[in-house]
Formats: sequence, structure tokens, C-alpha cells
Amino acid sequence: MTLVKFSNGNKSQSLSPIFNDVFESFFNTDSFVSDRLISRVPAVNIAETENEYHIELAVPGMKKEDFKVSLDKNVLSISAETKFESEENREDKRYNRREYSYNSFVRTFTLPESADHSNISAEYTHGILKVAVAKKEEAKIQSREISIR
Repeated sequence: MTLVKFSNGNKSQSLSPIFNDVFESFFNTDSFVSDRLISRVPAVNIAETENEYHIELAVPGMKKEDFKVSLDKNVLSISAETKFESEENREDKRYNRREYSYNSFVRTFTLPESADHSNISAEYTHGILKVAVAKKEEAKIQSREISIR
């Protein structure tokens, strides 16, 4: 009998790359299994212009009704939940197969003091959720030319 020591929580050092590849290819062959093993959090881009902050999340395949955007003090939360059911019935066999797929995520962003909490808008087009947070008037960058004496 051989004892194998695994390092706690560090998968990359505990198993050989070949061993990892075998299990990865096994679990990734069935989307039903792989969808449940991988937590999916949408990618986000955050940008700033002179008048606004822009938050963009890549969330294709959803509807605008799936999203909830809320503000609690200075924390902006963006969440979504989708449910998909597929049912298969066949006349020649007497069985039903039903698979459920649930996807959900929550992303939170702490807004800076310069954000205008009363002026936040959101739109969902072409798989991108765009949230615009206006800046307070005193926080907007004011440009002017400075004369040299």
C-alpha cells in the first residue's frame, strides 16, 4: 500500500498535470456536469469619463427582466438569475427526462463619494449590461487655460 500526501488546498502542486487533464476532459464532455462545476461570474469593464462612471458587464443570452440593479448607501449591486427547463418525451419509450439549469450571480461595486446616487441609469443591449453613474457637479473635471505671467 502506498500513501500519497496531498497539499491542502493547492491543486496545482498536489496532482500531476496529466492527472488534471484526464479529469478536466472527463468533466468537460458533458455540459450538464461542467455547467454545475464552474461558477460563472460575468466579466466587467469599469471606465470613467468627465461626467460619468461606466460599468459594463458581459452577460449574453439573458433578458433585461433577469437583472436587478440596486443601491444600498454607496454600494451598487447587480444581480441576475435565470432558470431553464428542458423536457424530453418519447412515444416509443416510457420515460421523461427533465434537466434544470439555474444561473445566478451578484456583483457589487462601492461607489466613490463623487458619484451622484440619484442619477444612475442602466440598459441592456447586445449581451452587454451598461450602467452609468453620473458624477456630482462639484466632482466633474473642470478644464481651463492658465495664463503664464
